[in-house]
This record gives sequence, structure tokens and C-alpha cells, in this order.
Amino acid sequence: MIRTEEMLLNVGPQHPSTHGVFRLVVKIDGEIITHAQPVIGYLHRGTEKIAENLQYTQIIPYTDRMDYISSMTNNYVICHAVETMMGIEIPERAEYLRVIAMELNRVASHLVWWGTYLLDMGAVSPFLYAFREREMIINMLNELSGARLTFNYMRVGGVKWDAPEGWIQKVKDFIPYMREQLKGYHQLVTGNEIFMNRVKGVGRYTKEEAIQYSLTGPNLRCTGVKFDLRKDEPYSIYDRFKFDVITEEGGDCWSRYHVRIREIEESLKILEQACEQFPEGGEILAKVPKIIKAPKGEAYVRIESPRGEIGCYIASDGKKEPYRLKFRRPSFYNLQILSKLLVGENMANMIAILGAIDIVLGEVDG
Repeated sequence: MIRTEEMLLNVGPQHPSTHGVFRLVVKIDGEIITHAQPVIGYLHRGTEKIAENLQYTQIIPYTDRMDYISSMTNNYVICHAVETMMGIEIPERAEYLRVIAMELNRVASHLVWWGTYLLDMGAVSPFLYAFREREMIINMLNELSGARLTFNYMRVGGVKWDAPEGWIQKVKDFIPYMREQLKGYHQLVTGNEIFMNRVKGVGRYTKEEAIQYSLTGPNLRCTGVKFDLRKDEPYSIYDRFKFDVITEEGGDCWSRYHVRIREIEESLKILEQACEQFPEGGEILAKVPKIIKAPKGEAYVRIESPRGEIGCYIASDGKKEPYRLKFRRPSFYNLQILSKLLVGENMANMIAILGAIDIVLGEVDG
């Protein structure tokens, strides 16, 4: 009979598979995990408290640093919350620019996840292909905003700059190219037996458990729950576009993989329609005061980020700074289920399960 002793193991906060300063304390009996405790806070910036001493426009750059893989959606949610409180009507051209920017960023975000997830599994090539396509998107967003990661593009009432000449055509040209690359992704990875054996049936949870843990985004839709705020509570101009809400039934890492890779296809559909409908001319910024003061009251808005529901709550006492500001960060909530999923799994599966949740540490620690 083989006798083993329980070992306490620190995974991170510098482990390459944790994708940032995230620490995971696990107890293992041989190779089997008996207890897992996520430890967060290494990246904490105090964004919400800092925001109470900033004017609304000054808060926008701080949102870039939360989910730094999808800054455009963070920019949008704070602007959307202030605009809701002030009753500002956004110019049509600005709305289209916002949607195109957010969906390009969603594709780029899923590409980062796809490439790094496969890298965790031991495959180098997918990472290189994913970043090749992402680089094209980043170049386009750089032309639009002047930045490559922390875009700071949205403004209360619209956007910072108009699209450069020929930029919409570049987006149009990218769409068929990306569709062609997705076929190659499926040939290389989706049907790969080694990859399938690593993720099928691993990290499974039910629809009920996903709802109990407040999971959103692909981590919820992988259990068959058809919930996407772009459809269920349409914001901006998303009600003008035809696209599907992708769901899977398995609730495992394999299902989460399929939801994200197919969501890229749906984002391309939205981009295609937005480029075709893109209005010629028009304003990109509504008439807003130089010093923005939200009226007394409170508001909560929520939108669909690549990782799920990101929400922004603002309480205002009528001053140029918010009295209280709170973000609902999907990565923070999605991470809660990790402790439950890891118990009883082996150490190799730990990497597959953590990577499939798709957390961004800036959003977890805030």
C-alpha cells in the first residue's frame, strides 16, 4: 500500500500559469488536491476610493487598468452610468464607433485567452497565431485611440476622436480574414485529441451552481443559460444587430472553450453589420458641460464584457466627483467557484480549470 502525506503548496504569485500576481494555496495528497484557497490583493489599487476624489472624466483612465485586456468595455460602463444619470443622448456616429471598438476589443480579449490557455496546456503555436491576429486589432485600436492597451477612448457623451480616414474599411477587411483564421484554429486545436482529453469533463459545474455563485459571461453560458446583456438588456445600439447568444450544455472546460471561440464569430457578425450601417458624418460628442456634475441620486448600469457582467454603481450628491462609486467586476465573482472546482482534481487539471475561468487580475483586485 502506498502511503502519502499531505503537502501545502503555494502556486504563484509568480507562477506563469496564474497570468499575474495571483496566489493559490493548495493542499495535496499525492497529486490530488484536497483543499484550495485563492489569495488575492497583490495588485490592489483602490480604484473605487480614488474615484471619490476625481472628476468623472478623470476616472476613465483608471477603468483601463481594471480589465486591461478589454479596456474599451471598462471605459464604456463608467461613461454609460454617468450618461444615464444625466440623461445625455449620444450621437449616432459615436454609438457606432463605441460598438465597433468594444467588439474589436472583445475579439482581441478572446484571442488572448485562447492563445494563453493553449500555452498553459503545452502548445506554443496557437499562442503565436492568436497574437498575430490580436496585433492587427491592436494596430486598428491604436489608430483610433492613440494607445495599444489602456485606450482611454470613451468620453461622457461620446468618444474622444473620430475614426481616421479609411479606418472603417480596415475593419471590414479584417472580418473575412479573421473568419478564415478561425477555421485554422479549429483544425489545429478544437479537434485535437490531446487537447480534448485535457479539458473534456474537467471542471464541471451545473446551471444551478453557476447561478448560485453569480457567474456570468461564458462561465454561465457554458451551462446552457442563455443570458447576454447585449440581448437581454440591450444598451447602446446593440438592438440593431442580429447575432446569436452562444451556449453549451456541458458546464466543463471544453464547453467554456467552445463558447468563447464561437463568440468571436458572433462579434464578427456585429462588426460586419456595424460597418455596413456606419453613418457618414455627424457629431462624435454630445454637448456636455466642461465640468460634469451628475445630479443628486444613484444609478446602476451593467453591460456584457468578454468575461461577463460588468456593472457600475454611482451615488451622486450633485458635485463634480461621485459621492460613492462601485464596480461589479466579473472576474472577481467568477473566481469564487475555483475552490469548489479544484477539490478532488489532480494538479495537472488545476491549470486547465483556472485557465478556463479566464480571470484578469486587475479586475479581481481592482
